[in-house]
Amino acid sequence: MSSTSTAGTRRRRTRVRAAAAAALALVAVGGAPALAATDRPAARDEAAAAPGGAAPAAAPVPLGISRLAQGAGRAIAITIDDGPDPRWTPRVLKVLEQNKVKATFCMIGTSARAHPELVREVAAAGHRLCDHSVDHDVTMDHKSVAYQRRQILDAKAMIENAVPGVAVDYYRAPGGAFTPDSRAIAAANGMRPLGWSVDPKDWSRPGLPAIVSTVEGALPVRPTVLFHDGGGDRSETVAALGQYLPWLTAHGYTFTFPARTAP
Repeated sequence: MSSTSTAGTRRRRTRVRAAAAAALALVAVGGAPALAATDRPAARDEAAAAPGGAAPAAAPVPLGISRLAQGAGRAIAITIDDGPDPRWTPRVLKVLEQNKVKATFCMIGTSARAHPELVREVAAAGHRLCDHSVDHDVTMDHKSVAYQRRQILDAKAMIENAVPGVAVDYYRAPGGAFTPDSRAIAAANGMRPLGWSVDPKDWSRPGLPAIVSTVEGALPVRPTVLFHDGGGDRSETVAALGQYLPWLTAHGYTFTFPARTAP
């Protein structure tokens, strides 16, 4: 081999070694090389907007609003909104425990941040968690996509910070004010958009008979029922649950969670 060929070979080897070293240095400093924009799954795109860039709790779920309890037959899902509240959440938890019922708690982010011990108590009892936005802005559907994203993902982070390692399985828009964008943001971050099929309007304090009769009067197939443990005096809610849950059990209903997969 000529001296010229030998020198050229050495230069090529030197360039290869330098390129490899540079790539390793980039990985060591910044982690794996970033994917091109066209290679990113939707869930990863939404996660990048989350506080700290946290990855979604689960794979993307359907965009459709869930209003059915999972399971078959006389399945029913109880959902509790607007907490956690230091006065009413423990009382709701006690009634649920007495009746051996698991529910889904739709939590406001600022309340979860203020009362992390209640978030942990809810999760430890085997109930599921739901994101109910940062501060229950019922006009979210008239705000920008960026605003909706902050409300959804910041609240999710506040709940997760209170109970690390526990998934937030659902997102319920304040007042049911969903948009196509809010549903997409939630689903891409592992949270099924969650509605309801029975609303006894306990938040308006219509009286115990009105709450109970609304729920018992005409239950649809596999209903998801809306109750509240925050936002005001919830003594009627606690009393209604105490009367309503045994009635459901006596009539053959089984308590489950809202559907996260299709439909």
